[in-house]
Amino acid sequence: MGFNCGIVGLPNVGKSTLFNALTATVQAQAANYPFCTIEPNAGRVAVPDERLDAIAALAKSASVVPTYMEFVDIAGLVRGASKGEGLGNQFLGHIREVDAICHVVRCFEGGDVTHVEGSVDPVRDAETVETELLLADLESMEKRAETAEKRARGGDKDAKAQLKIISLVLEALRNGDPARTVDVPPDLQPDYQRLQLLTSKPVLFVCNVDEESAAEGNELSEKVAAMAAEKGAECVVVSAEIEAEVVQLSDPEEQREFLEGLGLTETGLARVIRSGYRLLDLVTFLTAGPKESRAWTIPKGALAPEAAGTIHTDFQKGFIRAETISYDDYMACGGEQGARDAGKLRQEGKDYVVQDGDVILFRFNV
Repeated sequence: MGFNCGIVGLPNVGKSTLFNALTATVQAQAANYPFCTIEPNAGRVAVPDERLDAIAALAKSASVVPTYMEFVDIAGLVRGASKGEGLGNQFLGHIREVDAICHVVRCFEGGDVTHVEGSVDPVRDAETVETELLLADLESMEKRAETAEKRARGGDKDAKAQLKIISLVLEALRNGDPARTVDVPPDLQPDYQRLQLLTSKPVLFVCNVDEESAAEGNELSEKVAAMAAEKGAECVVVSAEIEAEVVQLSDPEEQREFLEGLGLTETGLARVIRSGYRLLDLVTFLTAGPKESRAWTIPKGALAPEAAGTIHTDFQKGFIRAETISYDDYMACGGEQGARDAGKLRQEGKDYVVQDGDVILFRFNV
């Protein structure tokens, strides 16, 4: 099951530098001019989770496999992108394909990097990008409404149902509100999802700050944080330049010492990845054994058979039960056998909602 975040923003705000650090690659060319990223680059990154290493140690696992998220580096948007300015139409199409938006905004003054707007104002930049996405959605919905109205007049029942959700979305967009603010009735959710609206996607604002502001942020990042809170979005402070230096250090101990010297306890990328995970409303369950301990990604609220299906479709088809131990009980009891002996292993059925950190052994028959 794939989950991905599209990294967006105006040109020259540090998107590609951040992406390169996230994926520890040089897939995306970082350059001081607009549109250096022409095609979207995708990279998988491990989701940091100390619980996985802990259960692997108790299970004496031969290998440890983390769960992953995918980040897609999408070229910079500019004012007028919804009308095809820059490489607008192409980029808007790429954004439409991702599950969430990781919006990088420049929160540092000075430096050699040229700002496309001529000055540094992260809130203005964020609103520029949001406006272009909103305008693109508005144009798309007005065209769809026209088509659906014609079909509805001809007696098409599906078109009549579609018009209901299109009308709700259009009302919000015309008021300058993104589609994610629409209160969609449960019966219209499937139609809403099929619209693939750019402004329906959850947003994580990444404040790219100077090295000195990496630990506490600065006045610019504080403005973005306030804006994000109003929008119900996530917000993370990162210095892309620091992250680029960290990934050059292969030794974890060297990385730790480097970060401590800057007053940091972890990389900004770890916070970005975790925030992206929360943004997509995901949870992790774990499997453990002598061969392998592994983390698995599922949507929050997924039932046990769905979780089993992420391992193999046969596990879901032939699901019998899920032998489940909470992470805390697994650790407190010294592993699976200790949890069994202490009566902490639960037999969960098809209606069980898997919880974050559950350590599960699935029983199935096909």
